[in-house]
Amino acid sequence: MTDSVKNTLLFAIVGGLILLTGFTQSWNTAILILNMGLISAIMAIGVNLQWGFAGLFNVGVMGFVALGGLAVVLVSTPPTPGAWAAGGYGIVLSLLLGAATVVAAVLVATKLPKGRVQTLTIIAVLVVGFFVYRAVFDPSIAAVEAIDPAIAGNIGGLNLPVLLAWPAGGLLAAGAAWLIGKTALGLRSDYLAIATLGIAEIIIAVMKNEDWLARGVKNVYGIPRPSPVVGYEVDLQNDPAFLARAEWLGLDSVTASTLSVKLGYSLLFMIVLLVLLWMAQMALKSPWGRMMRAIRDNEVAAEAMGKDVTRRHLQIFVLGSAICGIAGAMMTTLDGQLTPSAYQPLRFTFLVWVMVIVGGSGNNFGAVLGAFLIWFLWVQVEPIGLWLMNVITAGLPDGSALKAHLLDSAAHMRLFTMGLILLIVLRFSPRGLIPEK
Repeated sequence: MTDSVKNTLLFAIVGGLILLTGFTQSWNTAILILNMGLISAIMAIGVNLQWGFAGLFNVGVMGFVALGGLAVVLVSTPPTPGAWAAGGYGIVLSLLLGAATVVAAVLVATKLPKGRVQTLTIIAVLVVGFFVYRAVFDPSIAAVEAIDPAIAGNIGGLNLPVLLAWPAGGLLAAGAAWLIGKTALGLRSDYLAIATLGIAEIIIAVMKNEDWLARGVKNVYGIPRPSPVVGYEVDLQNDPAFLARAEWLGLDSVTASTLSVKLGYSLLFMIVLLVLLWMAQMALKSPWGRMMRAIRDNEVAAEAMGKDVTRRHLQIFVLGSAICGIAGAMMTTLDGQLTPSAYQPLRFTFLVWVMVIVGGSGNNFGAVLGAFLIWFLWVQVEPIGLWLMNVITAGLPDGSALKAHLLDSAAHMRLFTMGLILLIVLRFSPRGLIPEK
């Protein structure tokens, strides 16, 4: 069997599993798996760029996905009335003062000769700058958070179309990745992993605690949809033409409107995935892609040939993080809300890495396949496990401690299955289902 036939068959099997879900469970569930699979595939492409192309061990995927979600709030939600006048401009001024403090400390470090005077001057600049920053920042955020805290309490956004928030999410994640990369990419791979994991947790902590930014743990609801491609179910249910089409298809108005909205998301997500996949493939086949793989395989030899390894690592770290930011913005748009507490390393870092490893590190199509397969299993394993436990315990009497224990254990089938699949793939196909060529 040729590689192309095998790869096509693998994608067909995963597609068949999603279709089987639609026929045996519900089409709402099947399309939800499809949509989240598309978003996960984009995340996997971003991680594959960093690890598969350059060997960068980024364990902070969660942070960049969260920044993409934050961008949706800052770009597409309407501004909170009175927030900017109360303290919004003061917040911007304080952030500029904080940045100016850092720049001043760097200038002192570069201009003054090393010694006690330089050290004392840097400390003085940082201390004075911090107190000035807090003097402006604290009253400003207090004024913003006091504005109708039950439903607002944040500065809001720019009220721009939500589709513009997707590239904005990529830009925000790329900017953060550039700042992180300038300091962390000089670390060895294991230390880089620790640093990126810690920075991701810092990003989530800031989003949870800074209510003025995106309401913190109170969450942001009612994020607009990418119209006109994706509308609202209520509007569709009041449209006579849509109701006529739904009746012709034999669907009730609620089911038809729900499926229509989800399929609209599927269309947009598919377009974004295909564009990013095409760009990643072109990059892989280009001289730049061959250079990145040469650096990944032997950094010393690449440096000896005159390649700036640190600069190239920074490039691909920023690109991969930007793609994860776009995926995060798409996911927040699909959910219609931003929930900072929902960002967990297990879902947004570990699971994405499993997708890349199972699919095939270094192969973009392998990353996409792994994303769809692992997400399908992540969703379906728990109900399948519960069904299996019910079958196993059918002969046990009700109230049996063993039966209750086995039924409760079904909730842990997800983690068990992910670990089992990872072990099987690493044992029988160490390079993934679609290995790098």
